[in-house]
Amino acid sequence: MNEQGVVKYGDREIAYAVEFCHRKTLEISVMPDSAVHVRAPQGATLEAIAQKVQKKAPWIVEKQDWFAKFPKAPPPRQYLGGETHLYMGRRYRLKIEKGKERLVKIDGGFIRVVSADVRPATVKKILDEWLRERAKMQFDNVFQACAARFSSPIGPVRLQIRDMKTRWGSLSKGGILTLNIRLIAAPKECIEYVVVHELCHLKYPNHEKKFYRLLETRLPDWVKRKQKLENLQG
Repeated sequence: MNEQGVVKYGDREIAYAVEFCHRKTLEISVMPDSAVHVRAPQGATLEAIAQKVQKKAPWIVEKQDWFAKFPKAPPPRQYLGGETHLYMGRRYRLKIEKGKERLVKIDGGFIRVVSADVRPATVKKILDEWLRERAKMQFDNVFQACAARFSSPIGPVRLQIRDMKTRWGSLSKGGILTLNIRLIAAPKECIEYVVVHELCHLKYPNHEKKFYRLLETRLPDWVKRKQKLENLQG
């Protein structure tokens, strides 16, 4: 984020962070932690951005109050035995075993991590590597299935995975579809929602009415999937 700002709405103060990027319109997002992020065109003035945030204040407050109903995010992972982790929408307990063979395996309701070094930092590294490999496979399968929902060729799209702080996915002008590695915790239906959402941006870059009409035809229950993703707790 490049700039910070605050506007008042009644007895509330709305703090927001601004990111300037190559786009034609201004976009405001309210995150599950109630943070407000603004993506603005390069030439936008801070005054114009503040006016837009002020205009959207009722909607922002409504979203913040809605998110406030849900439990707070869990504490940071400790990577100790018995800790729970989400994978593809299911919650598994972490089982750590000391052994010569280094591996990660789903075993019933457990994710087993075997390593000669069972210190938390090592367990985290092993598990992160495994999750990234699984994400590459799962995300590619979902992408191929979702691309088939579009009647006409969607053009060349390259899939990549990153750890993103504020977005589940994004699509660049060059056709690079970026998915958040953290999506591997979500159910398949939620991953499908993010992929279809971003593929719709190939035809409509902005969130205009035509974009939502296209999204509705490709994924009629997208609102339900979006809400399920927003409610995801690690």
